[in-house]
Amino acid sequence: MHITALYPGTFDPITNGHLDLIIRASKLYSRVIVAIAANVGKNPLFSLAERVTLVKAVTKSYAHVEVIGFEGLLAECAKQQQARVILRGLRTVADFEYESQMANLNRHLAADLETVFLMPTEQHTFISSSMIREIACYRGNVSHFVPEIVQQQLHAKFNQE
Repeated sequence: MHITALYPGTFDPITNGHLDLIIRASKLYSRVIVAIAANVGKNPLFSLAERVTLVKAVTKSYAHVEVIGFEGLLAECAKQQQARVILRGLRTVADFEYESQMANLNRHLAADLETVFLMPTEQHTFISSSMIREIACYRGNVSHFVPEIVQQQLHAKFNQE
């Protein structure tokens, strides 16, 4: 059976933790779509186009992975992409509380859409994009937390300011 999984998020920026989940999901599903939310309300560091480009660059060697940008409801995006699964990462108990609410809401909006939770590997459980942005803002070393191209782009963003 061919199942498409949608992995949504802001990915501002994509981290090694995100990449870990993408790689593992690509072994579970026939098609994985990384759906990057515009999320202008969060005032992202990288534009939607920049985030799409970065995620495409770090996932280009994975044949079953696609990258798209989207605005609007996640359930609608999943429907448009013919996804049957929403993939979400869980790092903490607090993540579970929020994600379970979102899963129930999405189930209400699209009854045939299932949410599947994956936990990152141990070395990635503490990584978040907001922490990476803060470290990079103060010109700290983020090389252990993000792919090299992301590190370069973070360096370029913060050295321009």
